[in-house]
Amino acid sequence: MYSINVTLDGCVDHRVGLVDEELHRRSADLLAQAGVLLFGRVTYLMMEGAWRLPGAPGMPEWTRPFAEVIDAAPKVVVSSTLDSVDWNAELVRGGLEEAVRALKRAPGGPIVTGGVMLPTELARLGLIDEYEFVVHPRVVGHGPTLLAGLDEPLDLELVGREEYRSGVVAMRYVPRPSPSSAPDSGRDD
Repeated sequence: MYSINVTLDGCVDHRVGLVDEELHRRSADLLAQAGVLLFGRVTYLMMEGAWRLPGAPGMPEWTRPFAEVIDAAPKVVVSSTLDSVDWNAELVRGGLEEAVRALKRAPGGPIVTGGVMLPTELARLGLIDEYEFVVHPRVVGHGPTLLAGLDEPLDLELVGREEYRSGVVAMRYVPRPSPSSAPDSGRDD
């Protein structure tokens, strides 16, 4: 599953979304169900810097459940530039498609990914089984955009929708099956 916060104009810069207790609780619940978190280098370093316990002083107490869940979750980091990882993580270098297919065949809960560049490559390879766009009612006019650089359009089917007090709407989609597609057995990604 690819889950990402996005503004109405498609910006996926983590600094521009609306932040509140309800959305943090929702995110903690999502990550608690994951069998593994799949990160690229940039997302891994950003999340580790922000959420590794004991955590940054001054963070609101309501962010603690999210910090505890992400801190404890098993992580796989895809990077050709990192020499090592820790924070309950293992490093994958090269062979992205093979590594993700092996993760999908392994027992455990869903694979959850976020970020910008890695999910774009996963989408290009047809390895994402569910997309969750957490749409914030905000236009920012800058920043990295959702799945920029895809070679082909993604045709998606809406399978779920949740609205929050802040005006944020979380929408879940699955790829529309093509006549030639066959399911990839194992865990959802």
